[in-house]
Amino acid sequence: MAIPDAQIFPHATGPAQKIVAQHLDAQDFVFYSGWFCPFVQRVWISLEEKGVKYQYKEINPYKKEKHFLNINPKGLVPAVEYKGKAIYESLVICEFLEDLYPTQKPLLPNEPLTRAIARIWIDFISKSVVPAFQRLLQAQDAGRQIELREEYNEALRKYANEVKGPYFLGENFSLVDVAIAPWIVRDYVVQEHRGFKREDVNEAWVRYASTIEKRKSVVETQSERKHLDEIYGRYLRDEAQSEAAKAIRTGRIIP
Repeated sequence: MAIPDAQIFPHATGPAQKIVAQHLDAQDFVFYSGWFCPFVQRVWISLEEKGVKYQYKEINPYKKEKHFLNINPKGLVPAVEYKGKAIYESLVICEFLEDLYPTQKPLLPNEPLTRAIARIWIDFISKSVVPAFQRLLQAQDAGRQIELREEYNEALRKYANEVKGPYFLGENFSLVDVAIAPWIVRDYVVQEHRGFKREDVNEAWVRYASTIEKRKSVVETQSERKHLDEIYGRYLRDEAQSEAAKAIRTGRIIP
């Protein structure tokens, strides 16, 4: 029986479609993407911020091509192929970009202490913010939704209280901002269906989220919402079969 999640609109639309059109020629750096995926958007933002020359290839992770599985046995997007070698995991790829192109718009600070602090908060996003969002998104019981909404608010509040402004580390957009941006631009889903309000976090979060969602690289790597509705509908009904959805459903760490 076909997996419902496999029925994904086949390509990027809106602003993201225009960016894709600029990156179809062969390059040493091949970016395997799924336009709908927040983890993909992390890498895509980094690529655009750094001005890297890359080739865009759309992948449906539920219809895995043999070559893609050969370079990425997990079969998940994002993944990149560079000079015949494969790299996967969104934040690993983002750090790889920093190492590979250190002089092209650095997204991590040079100063070791600040760089370490940035990594601490990137880790917080991965371990606290993203799972809290996902649990709230998939929760079915109304009472449980209230509990999980406050859990999500608290994670965002803790993060927002550390924002230097206008970006997390101050004046410069960094990998910390990249790591959280895809969930900021998708929070309309939990606003419309789970009662989430940015104002319930705090004013610092309202200002920060507004700044991030207007960033050029964030705007230009987004597709039209109408094509996300069916995808997020499955998460809202807790029917999605993505690895992230299955992990939340079984209490495991998101892979």
